[in-house]
Amino acid sequence: MGNVYIIGVGMIRFNKYPDKTVISMAHEATDLALKDAGLAREDLDAVFFSNTFWGMFDNQHSIRGEVVMRRMGVGKVPVVNVENACAGGSTALHLAYTGIRSGMYDVAMAIGSEKITNPNKMLSLSAYGTCMDVGNFEQHIQNLMEISKTFTVKIPAGQSAPGEGRSIFMDAYAMGARWHMSRFNSTQQQLAVICAKNHLHGSLNPLSQYQQVMTAEEVLADKMVAYPLTRAMCAPVGDGSAATIICSEKFLKKMTSARPVQIRASVLGTGADRDLNAPDIGERLAKQAYHMAGVGPEDIDLAELHDATSWGELHQTESMGFCPMGEGGPFAESGATTLGGKKPINTSGGLECKGHPIGASGLSQIHELVMQLRGEAGKRQVEGAKIGLAENGGGNIGVEEAAMCIHILEKM
Repeated sequence: MGNVYIIGVGMIRFNKYPDKTVISMAHEATDLALKDAGLAREDLDAVFFSNTFWGMFDNQHSIRGEVVMRRMGVGKVPVVNVENACAGGSTALHLAYTGIRSGMYDVAMAIGSEKITNPNKMLSLSAYGTCMDVGNFEQHIQNLMEISKTFTVKIPAGQSAPGEGRSIFMDAYAMGARWHMSRFNSTQQQLAVICAKNHLHGSLNPLSQYQQVMTAEEVLADKMVAYPLTRAMCAPVGDGSAATIICSEKFLKKMTSARPVQIRASVLGTGADRDLNAPDIGERLAKQAYHMAGVGPEDIDLAELHDATSWGELHQTESMGFCPMGEGGPFAESGATTLGGKKPINTSGGLECKGHPIGASGLSQIHELVMQLRGEAGKRQVEGAKIGLAENGGGNIGVEEAAMCIHILEKM
């Protein structure tokens, strides 16, 4: 087994695209990644295609990747379709990585493309519910409500019941935030600081869906979604595509103009039934990733963490070991996670600002890390960045993510 390298990345700006399709966006990202790698379509040995909602919206349930690639003249090579909720893109990269590392392929592409905007807005919102255990959906909501009764931080009077006019995931994240507030005395203000920081970073990223600066006060004043989360603290609905091309060490040696980034660790895992206060999937997988890479949290120069809400970033900052459990809020308030700080997090703007087109989100994190490690991130460049971490969660069962991938990348 040899080393595996990223040699090409491509991403279109995440946004609302009424005139684009899953296919057209995937073609754009593929061409960008191939150009970045200096390769042609026929150089690909395998393709791993991530998408979640195409079947629900347009009835393309099967052979999604084959349809996308054949429309741009790519045939004969293996195409693997990947569906793993919000972790689909990073899962596609993990599978491509395992194929390269095993010696099966020399060049492979992981690509995610997702169109979530729809004239029927409730269809878009309801789609997220399929990333849960649908057969136990009502029981899951009831469990969330029962668990919430044990918290010292309560939902203020006048808040709507779970699931009313929004994605059920916002209720799950809000419950997590109230648990943390009850156990560790974290605050809504700290969540607003995290969100404002991501708006600052997003304003520096031309590929971010939201590019306007917001203060913490403006974040708090925004429309309430599910207490303590305001609208600004939640990732927007949007469309987009991102792609990553990886290769073997043998293939890299034949390239003359590559700008490679090494994949030091690629870890995929699933959640488990556990007590709410027990160690979670992120803590478990982070230990595996650090062991695989031969580094620790102190060695990470920057990270892209799954922040479908501000609470997600706070929680994963702790789970990745960047600060002690319970101190994610003060850590963010200290400026440590802002550009120029000790541990810049979500320099892309995070899912809150960059956008969250499910099947493409994990690969957009990889795009950001590669740009940073190459020194090509422009105004948001992290000085001296050498090692980056991407954590991408997907779906929900019980009190944690159903799936998660962690990748650790290193500058060459």
